[in-house]
Amino acid sequence: MPVIIPKEIPAFKELEKSVFVMDTQRANTQDIRALKILIFNLMPTKIQTENQLLSLLANSPLQIDISLLSTQSYVGKNTPALHLDKFYKGIDDVKDKKFDGAIVTGAPIELLSYEEVKYWNEFKTVLDFLRKNVTSTMYICWGAMAALYYFYGIRKKVFKDKLSGIYKHKILHSDLLLTNSNDEILMPHSRYARLKEKDIAKHKDLKILLSSKKTGAALLKDEKDVFVLGHPEYFKDTLKLEYERDLSLGLKIKKPCNYFKKNSKISYSWRCDANNIFANWLNYSVYQATPYDIE
Repeated sequence: MPVIIPKEIPAFKELEKSVFVMDTQRANTQDIRALKILIFNLMPTKIQTENQLLSLLANSPLQIDISLLSTQSYVGKNTPALHLDKFYKGIDDVKDKKFDGAIVTGAPIELLSYEEVKYWNEFKTVLDFLRKNVTSTMYICWGAMAALYYFYGIRKKVFKDKLSGIYKHKILHSDLLLTNSNDEILMPHSRYARLKEKDIAKHKDLKILLSSKKTGAALLKDEKDVFVLGHPEYFKDTLKLEYERDLSLGLKIKKPCNYFKKNSKISYSWRCDANNIFANWLNYSVYQATPYDIE
C-alpha cells in the first residue's frame, strides 16, 4: 500500500521512482481506512528530511496519510516559506485532531540546554498533545533526548567530539520492534550528546532495546512511544553532506566512522535495519494498537 501525500510536494517525484506513492485526490476515492501519521519536522533541511522519512514509511503494506507539522514560535531560514505555507501546519491547526502515529525529528541543537531552545515551550505543548492524541510516537535523535528529558527528567551528557558514523548495536531486550532483526543492528549517528544508561535504568517504564559502547543507548521504548537516539532514516550521502558542511564551517571534525570505504565510496549498510524498525513500529506499535475509529 502507498504513502499518501500531495502530488505537489517535492518528495512525490522522488518517491515514485522507487516506491508506491498515491496522491491525496486518488486516495480519497478508495474505501480504505488509512493510518494518519503526523510528522513534527524540526530539521533545518526539512525537504530532505521529508524525503528520508517518507521513503521508509512508504515501504509498508499499510496505507498512510501524512500530515506535516512545524513550529509556530520559530521559523527557520533553510526551507522556502512557500513550501512551509503550502504543506505544513502548526499545533493550533491540529490540536483538536487525533493521529494513529507521529514522528518527531531531531534538530542540530544538542549543545544548547533544552530551556535555551527558542521553541522549547511550544515543543512541550506539542509533546503533551502527542501523549494524549496519538497511539504511538517515534522520537528521533535530539527529539528523543528532549522528550526523555521532558517526560522522565533524564539529562544529556555532551561529548567532547561529535559522534558521527555507522555503528553496530547489540540487542539488550527482545521486542516486537526488533522482529526479524539480525543479532547486530546498524544505525547512523550524528550528535554531540548521549544519555547515561544508569539514568535510564532508574525509570521502570523505559526499556533499552539497542546499545553499543560507542553510542550508548540507541533505541528505547516505554508502553506507548519509541525513542531512537540515532538516525536510521538517513540517506546514503547524508553523513557525507554533514561532514562537508562541518568542514566548510571550519569545525575540527573527524570523518564519520565505518562509513567511507578505502576508495572513499560510501558503505550503505544500514538501510535494511532502518526499513525493519520503521515497518515494525508501524505494524506493532501503531496499526495493531490503534482503534479503527481514532476519534
